[in-house]
Formats: sequence, structure tokens, C-alpha cells
Amino acid sequence: MNVRRLIPSTALAGAVALGAVTLSACTGTSDTVDKGDKGGSGRLDVVASFYPMQYLAEQIGGDHVAVDTLTKPGVEPHDLELKPRQIGELGDADVVLYLKGIQPAVDEAIAQAGVKNTVDAATLTTLETHGSSTGHDHGHGEEGHAAEEAGHDHGSEAGTDPHVWLDPVKYAEVARGVGAALAKADPAHAADYTKNTDALVKKLGDLDADFRDGLKNTTTKTFITTHSAFGYLAERYGLDQEGISGVDPESEPSPARIKEIQDIAKKDKVSTVFFETLASDKTARTLADDTGLKTDVLDPLEGITDKSKGDDYLQVMRANLDALQKALGAK
Repeated sequence: MNVRRLIPSTALAGAVALGAVTLSACTGTSDTVDKGDKGGSGRLDVVASFYPMQYLAEQIGGDHVAVDTLTKPGVEPHDLELKPRQIGELGDADVVLYLKGIQPAVDEAIAQAGVKNTVDAATLTTLETHGSSTGHDHGHGEEGHAAEEAGHDHGSEAGTDPHVWLDPVKYAEVARGVGAALAKADPAHAADYTKNTDALVKKLGDLDADFRDGLKNTTTKTFITTHSAFGYLAERYGLDQEGISGVDPESEPSPARIKEIQDIAKKDKVSTVFFETLASDKTARTLADDTGLKTDVLDPLEGITDKSKGDDYLQVMRANLDALQKALGAK
């Protein structure tokens, strides 16, 4: 992520007004943005901030919801800048589903929109604090860890890590909260939302079991990734995440951090440096070339594109499991 731009409250208020004017002027024309099911068959209009929230809404809502996402495929979600029209449309949603701390500009726009059924997924589970290293100490010392934590904050409260969807267990907790929120907003279809939630939670439970079994016996427990998004996953399955650049996939690591990563790779018999699909792979490939390591993709699932190893959350997570098994020498 290059620059995170927060929208000042005064500018945001003006944008909301502008968005409302634009909507009224463009209704019925080809210039309007897809607003889900407004004026359609009476489905619940849900606005999701980015893919992990969109997936929950679609899986749990089924035919009863029309889901629109603020972050289109291929867009790095942390860098998202909302257009005035998008901000204006937020106020027309029946339900807004987001994860506070991932997208500061979205957080402020949603707060200004004041939609009654606004669901912050961060409140549906327990957030934790993760730095570049999760699961162990490689001798950084307290000073090094303090510097890491100070420099790798997504903007979430108290520096907590918002990447809960990469832990199937925590994601299931969020799913239950989303199901309850949809049932509250649309009580006529509450039974279907409950049924769909239960089905999704079971799938996530199966995914959790696959990760537990697949990563139980490995040659090493350490994996290196450019984006420190996998702290929850590492803790859940007894792995050690070493992030090159912290939680910001576009930040440049210091020479000291590069040297530290090289030492860790040698000590822990690491074979692979992981990069992701929505950010540059330059740092990962440079480090791999310098240390004789391989490279592979570990997808933080912030969006689905034609480069993704799967069409949805479950498929990409299983591709991540395959990549980890290969890199860690699973037996």
C-alpha cells in the first residue's frame, strides 16, 4: 500500500451530498452504479466493504439478498478511495457489512452514512495484536519487537490485527454474527439465514480440520511472507510467521530486517518465500534470489481475481494449505 488517505469529515459530508445529487440525476441511466436490488424483487440490499465480507453476505443471504461490494476485483483494498457516488449509495443500503481497521476511508464513510443495520465484523470475534513475527521469538529483543509493532498498524484500534478471515475458526464466529444481523434486518427469512449460516459454519469447520491434519507433521514450522496477514492462521495451526514488510504489503523492509530474515531462513530450514496476488512480488523475489529460496503464492484473500488459485474463499484457502504443506515439508 502506498499511501493511506483518510477523508476529512467536512470533505466527506460534501461527498455524501454530491453522491445523493448524482444518484437522483442519473437514476435509470447507464451511468448509475450497480445498487444491488433497489427497485427490484424486494431482496435485502447489502453493501460489503471487500471480498471476505462479500463472501459471507452471499453465502448466508442466498437468494434473499443483493450484494454490492465497495472494493472491486483486482483493487488492493487498503488503497481504496471511494467515489462520491459510492459514498452517497451507502446511505441507501439495508445492511452495511465491513471490517473496521482494514480500510480507513471506508470506516469513516460508513460512520457518516449512519445505516441502522451496520455490522462491524471486528466486533463479532476477538481481535489480537500481531507484528511481523508471530508464534515465537528469534532473538529480536524487546526493542526490535516494539519497533515492529509501531510500524505495522493497519489503523485498527490498539494496533490489533484485522485479518481474522484467514483463521477459519474466527471466520466462523464472524459468520454467525453476520447471520444474526441479516435475520434481524429481515426477520421474514430468518430461518433461511440460520440454515445458511449453519451450512457455512460446517464448511469452515471442515476447512479447519483439513488445516489441522495437513499441517500436523512438517519439517519446519516457519514460513516467510511479504505481507504479515497470517498471524491468526499461524497461531491456530502452530506455525511461525515471519513477515518481511509487516502488515503493509507495499512497505519497504529495512536492511536489518532483510538480514534477520536471511538468518531465520537458514536456521529454520525455510525453503520458500511467499508473496501475494494483489501486491508487488519484487521484495520476495529479490530475497529468494539472494538466499537461494523458492517463491510461491500465499493468498491473503482480500480479493478474487483471475490470478487467484480458486473461484471463492474455500478454494483459495485450500490452495493456501497446499502451498504451505509443500513449503513446510508436510509428511
